[in-house]
Order: sequence, then structure tokens, then C-alpha cells
Amino acid sequence: MINAKLIDLATALGVSVTTVSKALKGGYSDVSETTRAKVIEMAKTMNYKPNANAVYLRTNETKTIGVVIPTMVHHFFSIVLNGILEEAENRGYFVIILQSNEKYELEKKQIDLLIQKRVDGILISITNETDDFAHLNAIIKNKTPLVMFDKIAKIVNCSKVVINDRKAAYDAVTFLIKKGHKKIAHFRGSYTPQNSIDRFLGYKKALEDNNIKFDQTLVYVCDKNADFEDGYSNAKKLVQDHDDVDSVFAVTDLVAIGIIKYLNEIKIEIPEQIAVFGFSNWFMSTVISPTLTTIDQPGFEIGQRAASILIDELAEIKANRDVIHQTIEIPTSIIERESTLRKLKTELI
Repeated sequence: MINAKLIDLATALGVSVTTVSKALKGGYSDVSETTRAKVIEMAKTMNYKPNANAVYLRTNETKTIGVVIPTMVHHFFSIVLNGILEEAENRGYFVIILQSNEKYELEKKQIDLLIQKRVDGILISITNETDDFAHLNAIIKNKTPLVMFDKIAKIVNCSKVVINDRKAAYDAVTFLIKKGHKKIAHFRGSYTPQNSIDRFLGYKKALEDNNIKFDQTLVYVCDKNADFEDGYSNAKKLVQDHDDVDSVFAVTDLVAIGIIKYLNEIKIEIPEQIAVFGFSNWFMSTVISPTLTTIDQPGFEIGQRAASILIDELAEIKANRDVIHQTIEIPTSIIERESTLRKLKTELI
């Protein structure tokens, strides 16, 4: 039987609809374990599925959370999604995943769709275009829990899961300076995303703290999607503009790989002539030649913690307790590979 109803189960078992309903919910002393087991088995046999709308009306929850990310075809976000999905499954929640394609207007539409679907809560990493947060504040006003991760808006009053982008960038540039690099370029993201801003500020602060004068002409903006093409095209400009640059700190691994591609093509030795430092530790950073030194950004843990916080907040709301928003900072680390590791020179005797 397809889409059996409670009355179908009751008729097949010769019991009341109330008994079937109580048996499926569990926790009722007037329904024996034997009866409950029979009801559950019959529900499986007859392919019974609870009516989602009826469940929502009864419990005011759908056991579903929504996720909006800039793109799914992206190593970092795919790893984040793995963390979200694992945590949600372990906690008994379904997940609806939507992408914004880095477009502000589409992000707003996806949020509206999730609200229409009556998701219990929403996880979001905002687009590079998002500079108006009215749609996010509307989620909160709607009393739907919201947790932001990775690309966030600091002024939105909700929980957040982030890394310390400024410190990570500071550590990366300090690492290059300790390697002896003095003319360090930065391929930054666009001007709106907070993580792009913080990585730029970390770069600038590291220079200042090491008595290296900041040079605005060494900063190149990746104003598309901070991707391979941005890295490749800006590397071409960099080499034309500065023949004495000795290293580049890139806002993402994908940008760094574009840099490496161009430098390889014009026979500039990496890292002997120009060292390259990425950000995120995507899979491709281990297969490019030379392999890429980068900041390890733990995407799985970011996704897992974001989902855990959201589901915990849902539990607090259900128990009529106040939700205390929190910002969780996930630690990062430097992974050194060939793009900054100068080869030892040996002399033939």
C-alpha cells in the first residue's frame, strides 16, 4: 500500500486510531510494548509516512534545518556540508541545502524559500555581495534560530562559527618574513566579505610589526569570486608591475593555484624567485606542482559546530529557556609545502 494513513493501520490491526497514534509516538503507559511493536511493524509493512504538515501543526517543528552556502562545487564548502550533515543526522534532523551562487538577491530568495518550508533553523555563509542584512535580521525577528559560519556579518545578532582570519593571515605573512621575504604582495578578496577584510588587515599588521612599509601597489583585488582566474590574471599584472617581488600571500588556495600556474608558464622558479602562500588547505593544494603552503581551515569542524549550536538553540527554545548567542573560533595552523620551502643547494665535488 502507498501512503497508508493511521486509519489504515488501525483497520489492519483491529485497534483504534488513537492507539496507533500513541504507539507510534511512544511513551504512553496505556499502550503495551507488544502492541507498540505490532504497530511499528505494520507501519513499515504498509509504508506509513507521517504527514509533515500534521506533525508541524502538532509539534511546531519539522525536524529540518536549512543551509545556504555560496556554492556547492567548492572543496571548503563541501567539507563544511559533510560536518553539518553528520551532526544533523546524529541529532535526528534533516537538512535542506541551497546555494546563493555568490548573489545577494538569490541569497534573499533562498532564505524566503526556507522560511516557507518552515525549517526549524537556518545556517548560512553569506555571499561576497551581501552588504545589507535586513533579510538576516528578518529571520531572527521571525523567531527562527540563525547561525552564521565562515563568511559572516558581525552586526547580526546571532551565533557564529568562524576562524580568526586576521590572526591566520598575520601568521602566514610573519612566516614569509621569517623566511627572509621582504617584498610581499597580497591578492585579497573583494571589499565586502568580512573574512577578506580581516585577511587583508592581518597581512598589513604583520608587515608593520616587522618594520616593512606597507605598499598599496602590492595589493591586488580578486573582485570576481577569488578564484583561479583571479589568481592567474593578477599574477600577470604583478610580474609586469613589480620585477622585485619575492612572495605572494593569496586570500584562497584557488587564487594561489592560479598564481602558481602563471609563474610556472613564464618559468619563474617557486619558491626560489617568488614564494606562494595560500589559504584553506584544499585538496588541490597537495596535487599542484609545487605543492602549496597554506593555512589549514578545518571545514568539517566548522560545519559540525555550526549545526550543533543551531540544534542546541532549538532545544533551548523548545524548553522555553533563553538562548545565549555565542561566537565559536576554530583554531587554524600553517602547513608548509614546496611553494615556500627553498631547496638546499649542494655542490658537486
